[in-house]
Amino acid sequence: MDVGKSQDLEASLPGPATGKAGQPYFLARWLFLRLMGAVYFMAFLSLISQISGLVGSHGILPAHDFLQAAYEALGPLSYWLFPTLAWLNCSDGFLQLLAVGGACLSLLVVLGIGTAPILVLLWVFYLSLVTVGRDFLSFQWDALLLEAGFLSIFFAPWKLLSPPWQAPAWLLSESPPSPILLWLFRWLLFRVTFMSGAVKLLSGDPTWRDLTAVSYHYTTQPLPTPVAWYVSQLPMWFQRFSCAGMFILELLVPLLIFAPRRLRFLGAGLICFLQVLIAVTGNYTFFNLLTIFLCLLLLDDALLRRLFPRVLADRILQAGTASMPYLQRACCAPLAVLILFLSGVEVLEQFVGMRSLPRAVAEIVGLVSPFQIANPYGVFAVMTTTRLEIIIEGSDDGEVWSEYEFKYKPGDPKRPPPWVAPHQPRLDWQMWFAALGSYRSNPWFVGLMRRLLQGSPDVLALLETNPFPSRPPRFVRAIVYDYHFSDFAGRNATGKWWRRDYRGTYFPVASLTDSRKARIKEE
Repeated sequence: MDVGKSQDLEASLPGPATGKAGQPYFLARWLFLRLMGAVYFMAFLSLISQISGLVGSHGILPAHDFLQAAYEALGPLSYWLFPTLAWLNCSDGFLQLLAVGGACLSLLVVLGIGTAPILVLLWVFYLSLVTVGRDFLSFQWDALLLEAGFLSIFFAPWKLLSPPWQAPAWLLSESPPSPILLWLFRWLLFRVTFMSGAVKLLSGDPTWRDLTAVSYHYTTQPLPTPVAWYVSQLPMWFQRFSCAGMFILELLVPLLIFAPRRLRFLGAGLICFLQVLIAVTGNYTFFNLLTIFLCLLLLDDALLRRLFPRVLADRILQAGTASMPYLQRACCAPLAVLILFLSGVEVLEQFVGMRSLPRAVAEIVGLVSPFQIANPYGVFAVMTTTRLEIIIEGSDDGEVWSEYEFKYKPGDPKRPPPWVAPHQPRLDWQMWFAALGSYRSNPWFVGLMRRLLQGSPDVLALLETNPFPSRPPRFVRAIVYDYHFSDFAGRNATGKWWRRDYRGTYFPVASLTDSRKARIKEE
């Protein structure tokens, strides 16, 4: 069959690809689920080296202290409001087990082994870490991974192996992708993309309204890439043009997700194009990759057959069956109602700013929200126009101060912006948010300073340099600089990628008044 000459490529596929239940997306699902496994792998792998320093027993925000305080305040209700396996064991070893175990299990999904049941475990493991990670795992990509991962459980075929493994037919038979789940994924992609543009206008921020926001963004975003430095040097007319193009890609193009076939393909390509542009100028972990992978579900098997090796595509399609297990079918409609209800409430809240929900609605949302199966999306609603950077210093005598260097966030002006995605240095990211307020509005920062005074190895492992390798300093403090990208002339003359100006104190000089209780006293 010459697929390229067919007038209706979806209808031209043979029975197993199309199935009696709906559209042919066997190849799209096969590829998407494996890529979901890859994203899970990136997320868990990134946490392995950080989880102890962030929420371990000697970390910045110990999980044990959090769970103990939650239970004392709420009793058994805390189990539901803070769903995590750490209730069973919140030791450092168990937290590491969740991260390492998640990374290992995600490889099984990549290989197509026990995909659906493994996806259940991955979702539970990641939700467990997000719950105890609190400030450090509260980003939109964490929410997106949990929501997409939850939908994937119902989207995946419940069988032992996936093509092209050589195995008996009963191990390989695959029910058709659920059209309901397919549209739930598309609705998720629409919300992620469209709301990113909508919140910028809804916020009333003047820099978005006059199209100058992008000129600030390259410098003030949490972790820019080297490309961001070069793009920031371009003239203002280009920055305004880029901002207008971004609004078109985020507000108009997502409508193509629900358009006829060829327009849907165009929408997928343009959304991917936007995500690539974002990825090359900023380190946003696996967020851009996961959004691109969601775009695969806008492509049908007729198109993907042109890209897949023929033998592989034929084997995947031959494994398809025309029927879906009863239990899987029965779950789809209730799941769709729940997701559409929860996500609809989130969208309405963002659009009309509802401050209070009807009691019944609020109770349902409150009951389900701890599991993060439907979340609000939309980044950089208000553009930061200056970049304040917190520099932490330690001293033995209170006179001579030495700087702690972070691995990725700006510090030394001569150090170029890094390439770090899909890894996310969680502490470096959180330092960006801390600079937007005060340490009083970021209680975790006090925990960080305490651990530096104690010389916690787990926390020090999150940093690039420790100027006190022999013993912890007696004093710590934090000061603030205003950072700006240098220009070509300045960088050629000084070798500095950044210019910085001193702005004042962020955290006052402090020391441990009692090493046993590890209390910080402000002096």
